[in-house]
Amino acid sequence: MQRKLAESVVVLDFETTGLSPEYGDRAIEIGAVLLEEGEIVGRFQKLMNPGFRISQFIEGYTGITNEMLKGQPCCEEVMAEFSEFIAGRNIVAHNAAFDRRFLDFELKRAKRAYEGSCCCSLLVSRRIYQDSPNHRLQTLVSHAGIRQTGVFHRALADAEMTAQLWLSMIERIRRQYGMPTVFFDQLCELSRVDKLYTHRYLTNLAAVKTGEEGGDVRA
Repeated sequence: MQRKLAESVVVLDFETTGLSPEYGDRAIEIGAVLLEEGEIVGRFQKLMNPGFRISQFIEGYTGITNEMLKGQPCCEEVMAEFSEFIAGRNIVAHNAAFDRRFLDFELKRAKRAYEGSCCCSLLVSRRIYQDSPNHRLQTLVSHAGIRQTGVFHRALADAEMTAQLWLSMIERIRRQYGMPTVFFDQLCELSRVDKLYTHRYLTNLAAVKTGEEGGDVRA
């Protein structure tokens, strides 16, 4: 099977009523950008009516109000549409465990499923930007010198900033380790490597000669 490039992914973000779909929390907004070879070629953004009033805390945190959610489509309708947007593509999210929980939960309610792979930009950033004060998205965007667009804690703006962070980490790996091509599965593996061994892992990876069709042959 041909390996997929790290910069050809869907980067997504959910805004939700809380932390735990298993305890009744629901998605209220989804934002995503489609990257093809490092360029944004598509966007997806929808508000969703969860079927109940959201708390004042969530209104303040996200800027999404109960008034804004009135008349919006239900989660099931939006997620059925979103399932087409992500079909056949890998996913990136910042703190991906959170977004993956809501993705799987809401897709299941919509009688859909996602069968691709998901990589966490937060975990990768802990290895690439070890000198960052912390690894919150807003801090990393500033640390990496990325121009800020939109408002943090709105789904599409967060997805776009995560996409730029993701691309900045790929570029840093290319520049520092002389790797012209970075594959998605390599960054997934990097996210699981002890951060103390990041340099060793990437140095060894750079020594691998990439063959045709994404296969690799060790020198």
